[in-house]
Amino acid sequence: MRLQDKVAIVTGAANGLGLEAAITFVREGAKVALVDFDSSGAERANELKNQGADVEFFQVNVADRESVDSMVQQVMDRFGKIDILINNAGITRDGMLTKLSSEDFQRVLDVNITGVFNCTQAVVPHMLANGKGKIVNTSSVSGVYGNVGQTNYAASKAAVVGMTKTWAKELGRKGINVNAVVPGFIETNMVATVPEKVIEQIKAMIPLHRLGKPSDIANAYLFLSSDESDYVNGTSLHVDGGIMM
Repeated sequence: MRLQDKVAIVTGAANGLGLEAAITFVREGAKVALVDFDSSGAERANELKNQGADVEFFQVNVADRESVDSMVQQVMDRFGKIDILINNAGITRDGMLTKLSSEDFQRVLDVNITGVFNCTQAVVPHMLANGKGKIVNTSSVSGVYGNVGQTNYAASKAAVVGMTKTWAKELGRKGINVNAVVPGFIETNMVATVPEKVIEQIKAMIPLHRLGKPSDIANAYLFLSSDESDYVNGTSLHVDGGIMM
């Protein structure tokens, strides 16, 4: 029970990597606030409650600061503290540079950058009051190496790495560890839309010759949220099967 009695906020928790993280954290003893704009997260939370988990769902637009502030206060009222923040929420609106609309460009930045900023700034005062906290941000290999058709997404995920390093320097001396996880190609709904032929080409490029599983990312979140990572700060942990070596 590596997170026994810890309180975690997981954004983007209605499905995919966020839901897997929430399930993993519950299994490790945490109390979890599942946060997502997708209202289906309420069903996932109820399923976990029926299994005995201490969880609550909050429908939130992370790009809206008032919505985030309200959620954080409700989490404090419900659980009494915040030990962990997993900034997992993110979206894509892909398009080649010459065809990418300004609306799609800005929407991705609003969620993937401003959303991470909003959630982090809102929880930090409560972590400072505890004298300890773990913040894990989700980047992407696209943000480190670029990817065709993902100007907005790559820019947003590169920004996440920069914010992670900055906050690690600002908050480390105050007992708050800030790190990032950098996923590669993971078996999620986002990747499910990619043609099988392309998937096979991707697998051939990965030294492990497989796509990652959501549990691979959830386990990285778990390590960086646990006491085992108390001396890890400002790092970007690549969980990509070695594709970008």
